[in-house]
Amino acid sequence: MVSGEEDRLRTLLDALLEALPAGAVVQGPDGGVLAANRKFNRMFDAEGRAGGFLAGHPAHHHVHRTAELPFPGGRTVRRVIEPLRHEGAYLGALWTYEDVTDRKRRERDLERDNTALTELARQRNAFTAAASHELRTPLTSVISFCELLADPSFGTLTGEQASFLEAVRRNADRMQRVITDLLLTTRMRATAGLDLEFGAVEVDRMLLEAVLDRMGAAQEAGLFTVLECAPGPVLRGDRHRLRNVLANLLENAAKYTPAGGRISVTAAPRGEFWEIEVADTGIGVPEEFRDEIFNGFVRAPNARTGGYPGTGLGLAISRTIVRLHGGTITVGEATGGGAAFLVRLPVAGPGEPPREEAAG
Repeated sequence: MVSGEEDRLRTLLDALLEALPAGAVVQGPDGGVLAANRKFNRMFDAEGRAGGFLAGHPAHHHVHRTAELPFPGGRTVRRVIEPLRHEGAYLGALWTYEDVTDRKRRERDLERDNTALTELARQRNAFTAAASHELRTPLTSVISFCELLADPSFGTLTGEQASFLEAVRRNADRMQRVITDLLLTTRMRATAGLDLEFGAVEVDRMLLEAVLDRMGAAQEAGLFTVLECAPGPVLRGDRHRLRNVLANLLENAAKYTPAGGRISVTAAPRGEFWEIEVADTGIGVPEEFRDEIFNGFVRAPNARTGGYPGTGLGLAISRTIVRLHGGTITVGEATGGGAAFLVRLPVAGPGEPPREEAAG
């Protein structure tokens, strides 16, 4: 009767070992091998010789142990020894073996690739910074000479000449903004963010200044701009950086809105947040691209194919600035078409600034 019960338990033990996904050996309390599954025997060609793999490990070393063992031919096996206990009594140990050669090789390849990518990123940032600085010097000269030529004391220009000069100045200014964005993006990549200077920000005043700064360009493009700001509390934030966000949103609205269109800037406190919306009657943003356009160098198809200039950096930088304030920036469809960008900023400023990945 006892023999029958032992046979049943032995059959159950063998079945359990065969069900394990790894090679396995059961060690008895005296250090001897009670059973080994076929996966183990195939892995080590160890039919009947499992005890040799347990040599040097006393039976009463009752702790969990893990090791990665190198084998000839470059193979690596992960061994786990798990003590078996019941009601405080030591019954032996379960030894499992898993071939992790491919995983270790992938880990080494991944580490090598990460090292290479880090070096490429460093070289890219260094090149971008160097190229941007080199471009800034001649651009500064171009803009300075445009200002000199526009001075009446250097002679009167014809209407056509003044128009050409204005086109040169306008495009030089645009190139300078692109270079500024590239340098800012490079610094963000190098420092994993931006250093912000927090202070008291009067939202209504900040919005008025931002709109007035872009008013000339909007009028030149034949656009009507409206500003509505409800009274509310002072916001804790970096006024200079937030002005950059607004300037980018207003510039985009003017760029993508045909002549005769409208740009609306509205703001109001909502609970513990300020909500600022910049809406236009332009080409809008396709729904499937309303998240992607906040990634560096990404532009919606209707912006790329419509002949609108741009690098796709402005919104990525804006998102970084807003997130560092503890806020969010999203885009949807404006009433009557066009795009509506909504910026939500906590009145009290951020708690812990969220970690931001570099754009691009």
